[in-house]
Amino acid sequence: MTVLKTSLRNFVAHKGRMALSAIAVLLSVAFVCGTLVFTDTTNATFDKLFASTASDVTVSPKGVSDNDTRQGRIRTLPGAELARLQKVDGVKSVTGDATSQSITVADRNDNNIGADSGAPTIGTNWDPTEKRSVKITSGHAPRGPTEVMVDADTAKNKKLKLGDEVRVIAIPGEFRAKIVGIATFQVTNPGAAFLYTDTDTAQRKLLGAAGVYSSYAVTAQPGVSHDQLKKSVVADLGTGVKVQTKAEASKEAEDDISSFLDVMKYAMLGFAGIAVLVGIFLIVNTFSMLVAQRTREIGLMRAIGSSRRQINRSVLIEALLLGVVGSILGVFGGIGLAVGLMKIMGSAGLHLSTDQLTVKPTTPVVGLAIGIVVTVIAAYIPARRAGKISPMAALRDAGTPADIKAGRIRGAIGTLLTAAGAAALVVAGNADKAADGSMFLGLGVVLTLIGFIVIGPLLAGLVVRALAAVILRIFGPVGRLAERNALRNPRRTGATGAALMIGLALVACLSVVGSSMVASATDELDKSVGADFIIGSDTGQPITQGIERAAHRAKGLTHISDVKMIEKARLTLPDGKTVTKDLSAADPTYAEDLRTPVVSGDLSAAYGRDAMSVPEGLAKDHKVKPGDTVTVAFRDGRTAKLTVAAITSDDVTLDKGALYLNITTVERYVPAKLMPADSLMLAQAEDGQEEAAYASLKAQLHHYPSVTVRDQTDYKKEVKDQVGQLLNLVYGLLALAIIVAVLGVVNTLALSVVERTREIGLMRAIGLSRRQMRRMIRLESVVIALFGALLGLGLGMGWGATAQKLLALEGLKTLEIPWPTIITVFIGSAVVGLVAALIPAFRAARMNVLNAIATE
Repeated sequence: MTVLKTSLRNFVAHKGRMALSAIAVLLSVAFVCGTLVFTDTTNATFDKLFASTASDVTVSPKGVSDNDTRQGRIRTLPGAELARLQKVDGVKSVTGDATSQSITVADRNDNNIGADSGAPTIGTNWDPTEKRSVKITSGHAPRGPTEVMVDADTAKNKKLKLGDEVRVIAIPGEFRAKIVGIATFQVTNPGAAFLYTDTDTAQRKLLGAAGVYSSYAVTAQPGVSHDQLKKSVVADLGTGVKVQTKAEASKEAEDDISSFLDVMKYAMLGFAGIAVLVGIFLIVNTFSMLVAQRTREIGLMRAIGSSRRQINRSVLIEALLLGVVGSILGVFGGIGLAVGLMKIMGSAGLHLSTDQLTVKPTTPVVGLAIGIVVTVIAAYIPARRAGKISPMAALRDAGTPADIKAGRIRGAIGTLLTAAGAAALVVAGNADKAADGSMFLGLGVVLTLIGFIVIGPLLAGLVVRALAAVILRIFGPVGRLAERNALRNPRRTGATGAALMIGLALVACLSVVGSSMVASATDELDKSVGADFIIGSDTGQPITQGIERAAHRAKGLTHISDVKMIEKARLTLPDGKTVTKDLSAADPTYAEDLRTPVVSGDLSAAYGRDAMSVPEGLAKDHKVKPGDTVTVAFRDGRTAKLTVAAITSDDVTLDKGALYLNITTVERYVPAKLMPADSLMLAQAEDGQEEAAYASLKAQLHHYPSVTVRDQTDYKKEVKDQVGQLLNLVYGLLALAIIVAVLGVVNTLALSVVERTREIGLMRAIGLSRRQMRRMIRLESVVIALFGALLGLGLGMGWGATAQKLLALEGLKTLEIPWPTIITVFIGSAVVGLVAALIPAFRAARMNVLNAIATE
């Protein structure tokens, strides 16, 4: 009980010193809990949506996928089967669904009204099944080919209203219609834009034929189970269609959304883990300094009879209290963070209601466990050190001498770990296969990180002296004092710098990888792409015939190459083995537009009659050579025997592993109505007509917002912007770890000022001005921050350079060090050091000189 009272008294007495550590625990726990609450809420919301929209049994074409529709493949079911299903035993009713995701809807200004998030625009017929998820809140349902209805979120985001005219661009063609109704989702909008038409219009203008459907929703009679109904439907229709119960259809939809959410969940938890790791350094530093400052107090407690175990327990109880307080606040902070994420997703079109907020019992348990366990573990070493303080320490000044022997052992272990990590990185950089090298890369990253953390105090003495010689010495005596303060306790400086090092190492690594990817893609574009213009959809929408005709009307072009993706063709190779591959069917000019290197044969001959090319890897695995015959069974057509005319190199980035053949070859074996739409178009301008041709293409395709025209400069910028957006997202998540590290710098300086109270008073008494005192504290902070930055940036660039070596095996061969970013981060670290020192420096300068000198 005495130990508990003492711990509570010390915790309350030092609550100000504990505050920053509590914030670190709060942030770490909040990030973990926020991620769990957000993903659980999203899953629960979609589960409810899918459960409310799924029919008792759903019948759809077998093998249909999003890629089918996005390549212009709209698989349908004949309308005659609707009447047939009505007669199946156990069927109460059947509703036909006519839905297509291969549409683009433009407003009167030719702007795409689709979701900005890149989600598809879904066109469907208004039928009774739609009323399960949405209700008409304005206007009325569409009644003919010139009327449509849109969802409320799209209407709000794109400023659409009743009476506005829209243009629908679909695979079968285009049509115009007026908005006559607005429907509001009752559960959540899944993030897509919805367009509703009457059934006949959906069949003819979205699916391309009267009387066909994309799926059937079957309702069971009372007393008939979903499984029984499924068996009856399969028995009647056979296995040529896909039949799912409500549970199966819901689970499939849930799995699709869960796969995306799981990636986001584990990525965010990974960044939370980094923040937790950084927080450990802050907590270790805090308790180490508190123990050092209370050496005399602990010694006196030992002198009056307290055992080592009691002293140890006292410090751990303080850590437990810190963990409990920080974790409880973190759990509530996590719920707030989840609500904030839901609001952000709402701005992107995915509306999640806070009414559905899901906080599972395991979430606060996980948050509390992480916060408390991490805090107690981090405080264990300082607590153990406190228990070793002897009663005689009461007769000495606060502070204990460094353990020289322990420092040597630490230095040896750190050097060994760092050397082992460096060796693993060297092995990774010289690997022949990316998969093998990635394992050594991960091992090297972990070992070098741990090694630098362990060897941090030894490096602090070397690096701080080097930084001081360049930065601090110009400030004269104040600079030298700042240097000595930073070197006074290398273990503390090393731990503080290591916290900042972790976040900046990841920033540097990702910057190198991102810059190298952009540079490699740019070089590959210059080397491989001969076309002047690239025409395609950013959201994977197919290129309709109307778009093709418009592009071919552009002036100043020598040719346009159409490219189609022929999916899931079965290839029987010369060795008798069969593989399923996607084929790239294109015009012969595609060989000029994309200069793919050839290992053997002639690529232009691959575009001849009944000819094709195969990639190097496939040729090696199956001993294929030019002149061999490959039997190709087209999924939607007949079987062809094609001659291998060329073997293309795998030493490329663009179109790696592609199998090329002429579009006319495919047309001989696949019916015209089943030929997919273009997935891409490349165009070449006449000499000297590049600008005019670019303007002409832009003008011709202005009315088709589903596609974008880019020249090579535009394409390079797009690649750079995409990588930049991804890096900015990662940097934003890493900012949490860096914030915690900055709190560590602030905490270290604040506790250091308290520890040196008497020393500061003496310095002020012998003539050090308040301004000089503030400068000394700020310079000490700057040099600690730069120490962490120097280690982190150096380590991160090493990781990034090794990762680029692995990417080179996949075709990304250019190493690019983003020096502007590295220099900016380094300078920014100095600024961070200055900001972190503001409050500690102000407190040090405002101390009463006499009171400070009298401090014990």
